[in-house]
Amino acid sequence: MHNPQLNAHGELQHLLSLDGLPREILTAILDTAEPFTEVAEREIKKLPILRGKSIFNLFFENSTRTRTTFEIAAKRLSADVINLNVATSSTNKGETLLDTVDNLCAMQADMFVVRHASSGAPYLIAEHLHNTRRHDIHVINAGDGRHAHPTQGLLDMYTIRHYKQDFTGLVVAIVGDVLHSRVARSQIAALTTLGVPEVRVIGPKTLMPTDLDKLGVRVFHDMREGLRDVDVVMMLRLQNERMSGPLLPSGQEFFKVWGLTPEKLAVARPDAIVMHPGPMNRGVEIDSAVADGTQAVILPQVTFGIAVRMAVMSMLGSN
Repeated sequence: MHNPQLNAHGELQHLLSLDGLPREILTAILDTAEPFTEVAEREIKKLPILRGKSIFNLFFENSTRTRTTFEIAAKRLSADVINLNVATSSTNKGETLLDTVDNLCAMQADMFVVRHASSGAPYLIAEHLHNTRRHDIHVINAGDGRHAHPTQGLLDMYTIRHYKQDFTGLVVAIVGDVLHSRVARSQIAALTTLGVPEVRVIGPKTLMPTDLDKLGVRVFHDMREGLRDVDVVMMLRLQNERMSGPLLPSGQEFFKVWGLTPEKLAVARPDAIVMHPGPMNRGVEIDSAVADGTQAVILPQVTFGIAVRMAVMSMLGSN
């Protein structure tokens, strides 16, 4: 079956999900990002790769960090960036998502960066572009519902590779609210594709999806048992805004059992790294002593995120 993310030559056409992308493509993105990390060190942080291209940030859902890093990445590649505040735009006046896309295509858009509360919205746009034969316009999923957040998954993989070099000997733990996390799904897809032999998922039963066994991960409901001898700890944000009903006790009770403290981290490997996609709830998912400690690589993740998004955009822009 044709992968809607790849063109007829097997190159990246859209980035919608990490699920189903071949290892070669994931590795190519990480390799392409490598030299882009050095651009931040230069006096003039600009490359002419996407000069003359128009990139539209379509954020139907709030996100400061993701939108800002996409904007910085596009500008560093010399693209023209148009940020649409969709919350106050025509979609609120009754215009459909695809009408909005058609109008922006008429304004010579080259790429859409889409964040949407509904799972599958970026796929819908990509399919519409395919059906209307606009094969030179690309879509990047910047997070859709509970489904996927591929560039976050990629920047996480870049961070792991930067600190650990090789994926094939690692034990990686993903901790917390997996049920509501699009990041976790992207992380699991990427980790297994890149050859991580053991991916663990740790958290309360109420915050675990039912289909985890199909994803090839080991599930733990005990924090210390799950963290024993791991190389990488990936904390997840507690997504209160996506929760309905009594899934959880209070933040303090959650922290007592599931929050990452120096004591709990001590059972991991001494050189284990701690990651978090942000924004962090200190004192809920993670203790400040860990977040600001020597094992945390949370701020480098943000820096690498710009390079990874530059890599994705440059690859799409050249296909």
